[in-house]
Amino acid sequence: MLRDPYEVLGVGRDASEQEIKKAFRQLARELHPDVNAHDPDAEEKFKTAAEAYEILSDADRRATYDRYGHEGLRSGGYSPNFEGFGSIGDLFNAFFGGGFGGAAGPAQGEDVAVALDIDLVEAANGVKRQIAFQAVDRCERCHGNGAEPGTPIETCERCGGAGQLQAVTRTPFGQMMRTMICDVCHGDGRVATQPCRECRGRGRLANRSELEVDVPAGISDGQRIRLGGRGHAGEAGAPSGDLYVIVNVADDDRFVREGDHLITSLDVAAPLAALGGTLEVATLEGIAAVELSAGTQPGEVLTVHGEGMPSLGRGRRGDLRVVVNVLVPRNLDDEQRQLMERLNETLTAENLRSEESMFAKLRRALGSRAA
Repeated sequence: MLRDPYEVLGVGRDASEQEIKKAFRQLARELHPDVNAHDPDAEEKFKTAAEAYEILSDADRRATYDRYGHEGLRSGGYSPNFEGFGSIGDLFNAFFGGGFGGAAGPAQGEDVAVALDIDLVEAANGVKRQIAFQAVDRCERCHGNGAEPGTPIETCERCGGAGQLQAVTRTPFGQMMRTMICDVCHGDGRVATQPCRECRGRGRLANRSELEVDVPAGISDGQRIRLGGRGHAGEAGAPSGDLYVIVNVADDDRFVREGDHLITSLDVAAPLAALGGTLEVATLEGIAAVELSAGTQPGEVLTVHGEGMPSLGRGRRGDLRVVVNVLVPRNLDDEQRQLMERLNETLTAENLRSEESMFAKLRRALGSRAA
């Protein structure tokens, strides 16, 4: 049954040429032969994706399909033909030259990315966490050479040891002479007379790995930790890719992070704000004392030095900025109301004078990085 090429690639009908190309490359990575040896339908899935890309990457074919569907393409003489390729590896090489870079010789391993969730306290103090991920590793049975232990490895007869083939192939871009990675030795120039029974001669296997990651103090949400050489193993002894740990720092209801500084709020009753005093405020590590000056106004910012986030790689900590939220009393009883009325009658213009507007205080609290 013919499928809608837009649906196959997962793009909209208004997708740009770049979006179509990106979607196809991402889908092709998922169908790479190195990680799909277990899937008998991988080759057919790749052919379906390649056919969809062949239609949508050509402006004329795409316009014909948009107007008349698959029937219009057939009547116009279009007929996909991937039968000349021997395997999904051959198909993949026809599109990408044995890898996404197209370089000759054994391909370097791809990078791996994994997400790690931590909280703000862990981000402030640093933490060691165990992560699990899927990666293509060197086969332990054959030590990566693809040969059954004790059996010889000989020069590849198909490419004569060059690791490359000169061939005319039919691609979505027409007949093309190109240099391709040898489909027998995969660029190594040598082949095992008896392939390893564990990896079937590839020298690599997809495995689940576990690793302890040291997350440094001061890391921010979305930052990456690079672990060199811990990604997918390369072919035939080529270097492995890297492992990237993408750190997600969860929001903390108590604080807003601004660089190395933290911002929090402190609720203070209006009479106490007028009188002043010593109060306690929550920090990442526990509790800190803050001095509230008599006559503290709503939105005023108190600074607790050194109680923010550590600066990544430098150790110096930012500050904790405390925004004072003055609470006006509600639901007064008779005695409280009488007291408030008596106080109100005694207030003068001098008591109510403000040196800075509320909006100015908020801008200073949220925008300033000065201590």
